[in-house]
Amino acid sequence: MLSSVTALSVKLIQRYLPSPFVFAIILSLIVLVASMLVTGQGVPAMAKHWGSGFWNLLTFAMQMALILVTGHALASAPAIHRLLAGLARTARTPGRAVVMVTLVALAGSWINWGFGLVIGAVFARALAREVKGVDYPLLVAAAYSGFLIWHGGLSGSVPLSLATGGADLERMTGGVVTTAIGVGDTLFTTMNLTIIGLLVIGLPILNWAMHPKDPKVADPALLLDPEHEPLPRNTLAQRMDDSRILNLIIVALGVVYFGYYFAENGFALTLNIVIGLFLFIGLALHGSPERYMRAVQDGIGGISGIVIQFPFYAGIMGMMVGANADGLSLGRQVTDTFIAWSSADTFPVLAFLSAGLVNVFVPSGGGQWAVQGPIMLPAGQALGVAPAVTAMAIAWGDAWTNMIQPFWALPILGIVGLGARDIMGYCLLMLVYSGIVISGCLYFFG
Repeated sequence: MLSSVTALSVKLIQRYLPSPFVFAIILSLIVLVASMLVTGQGVPAMAKHWGSGFWNLLTFAMQMALILVTGHALASAPAIHRLLAGLARTARTPGRAVVMVTLVALAGSWINWGFGLVIGAVFARALAREVKGVDYPLLVAAAYSGFLIWHGGLSGSVPLSLATGGADLERMTGGVVTTAIGVGDTLFTTMNLTIIGLLVIGLPILNWAMHPKDPKVADPALLLDPEHEPLPRNTLAQRMDDSRILNLIIVALGVVYFGYYFAENGFALTLNIVIGLFLFIGLALHGSPERYMRAVQDGIGGISGIVIQFPFYAGIMGMMVGANADGLSLGRQVTDTFIAWSSADTFPVLAFLSAGLVNVFVPSGGGQWAVQGPIMLPAGQALGVAPAVTAMAIAWGDAWTNMIQPFWALPILGIVGLGARDIMGYCLLMLVYSGIVISGCLYFFG
């Protein structure tokens, strides 16, 4: 039964899902029309909101690009490659391969979403080389499924934003949160850890059960690693490029900085700190500046979607929050509709569902936080819901519908050589399972 549902889901997605960039364009037009109908504004006003918002995520886009690139460089370090290759040789059967790649991707994404995406893709390719008869699209979809827990992990932009504090946080929460909320009240709560635990248990089983009877094996050409010329060391400049001594000095400087930072601030993670940690750990594992830059260059292609599509999603965000003279916007209308249906018990679940809907149009944790935070947190406070619970409901909603929003699949697809249509049928069933788990935990623990 499950295999038949999976096959139908894959077929429908392959037939009707456009490319991610076209998807962004279509969503822009949908939001344009919907905003005009809801707010009564004309095309000139909406075009102004769109254009004004177009460049509002440049800083965040750069942070996301750096997380991906530094995560890719770390995942491609020789030590990591050897570890993944060794693990791949232990898989032996297609079912075990699917379970293993799911668990590795979940662990990686909890640590850092960019690292999780890349290490999942790299491990999927290693498993496809070693295990005969494994379905390559399912293997890649299983690697992407690990991304479900990123916003409940150490690089989640919403909990890190809460932990960072400052004037921006007060604006983003509609004045509800004026002092920082530590990760102990968001990431390490019973609710959040229960969600993660159930996903870690259930997703590997679901992915294993979806393996088709007639697998689509990988094209061997997709499994070749990038080839590099040996590093020349004939001149002083070339020896400096590949200098382990220079590399060691700059890594040591980074160690000193992070030592002082954590001594003064405790376990206070921010996006910039996470990026810096991955950069310097990657430098240390590659051993020289030139070897690290080669790894970075191999991963640069994965950020093409971020570079081109982020402005369009920022424009969508601009239209979502673009208000008429009475202060009405599409984003406020969508969120207020969910609020009107809720009570203190159901509000976290409805906040999660509304966040999942908004994420389809604004697939950015930071962008979504900007859209919903100023509306949802005051509403939650009025209903007696703790700000941290509301914030994590938004965070999980953002992570949830990434399974059907192909934007964040772009980096992993670039590495494995597949298209979004190849994996989204499987991801649709992952969406159903994870939605049940997350909403149930938000209801009982929120």
